Amino acid sequence: METNTELKMIHLSEVESQQIKWLWYPFIPYGKLSIVQGDPGDGKSTLILNIAAKLSRGECIDENMNITEPVNVIYQTAEAGLADTVKPRLEAANADCSRISIIDESDKSVSMTDDRIEEAIKRENAKLCIFDPIQAYLGGDTDMNRANEAREMTKKLGSIAERTGCAIVLIGHMNKGSGAKAAYRGMGSIDFFAVARSVMLVGRIEGQSNLRAMIQIKNNLAAFGHPKAFELAEDGFHWLGDYEITADEVLGGMVPKASKLEMAKQFLREQAERTQKILSTEIIELAAQEGISKRTLETAKKELKIKAERCNNNWYWNLRA
Repeated sequence: METNTELKMIHLSEVESQQIKWLWYPFIPYGKLSIVQGDPGDGKSTLILNIAAKLSRGECIDENMNITEPVNVIYQTAEAGLADTVKPRLEAANADCSRISIIDESDKSVSMTDDRIEEAIKRENAKLCIFDPIQAYLGGDTDMNRANEAREMTKKLGSIAERTGCAIVLIGHMNKGSGAKAAYRGMGSIDFFAVARSVMLVGRIEGQSNLRAMIQIKNNLAAFGHPKAFELAEDGFHWLGDYEITADEVLGGMVPKASKLEMAKQFLREQAERTQKILSTEIIELAAQEGISKRTLETAKKELKIKAERCNNNWYWNLRA
């Protein structure tokens, strides 16, 4: 039998307006839930770990972070060993490990509804709390594909973020659906996507084996941020900043249009090192073999100020003019 709940009303005239505060504008707000999702191995954990490392030293990844002092971070991860993987990665990123902590799960596993989360945030005065991946912190009886369960879980975590002012970031794997919208390829119920205020997609950039893109696919609090890129090189993580790419290009494994133009420019520069003049039909055919369309090649030619010249009834491109 249901018991009656006392009716309580909130008059908006009694609510004090507040401005959104940002850890990283417009990607990660304080006091809210954000999601970073992508396929396994595509660099989402590496990105967040390197952000955590910079914050621990009081540094910004770009000009849209407003950090003036070192930040305490809780990095709850279930996918890697602390001693042999997590700490070495943080050390490689020059993190101040005294400012990065983890809730001890030796007595009891942590779930998203765990009261220890709020206690830990307050005790450590953490400004960023990360759960990597979402799936590991659901609790044994929770089905993340059930909307009612996912909604209650994320609602409670969102309340913790709001009460503490901490930015909470959930890292999630994508499901195997191909061609689906990015929102529906996030693992589990769409309610995770719905409750989060900001959602970022991290994925590979086709044709650039070491490059990864981060694209914001949801933002309820500000205009969408410009897509970003970072490099995973042998000597570590390198932030590249703004990059011209779309979520569809990442999900579809397509070379970005802007990158194709750069490829065409580089192709023409390389050809110019070999010869000064070349038949227009020949350069177009060579470009096609490299996957560069005639239209893109013509655009690159125009931007590089390459001139076409007619000689003996044939058209040539003067690559060094």
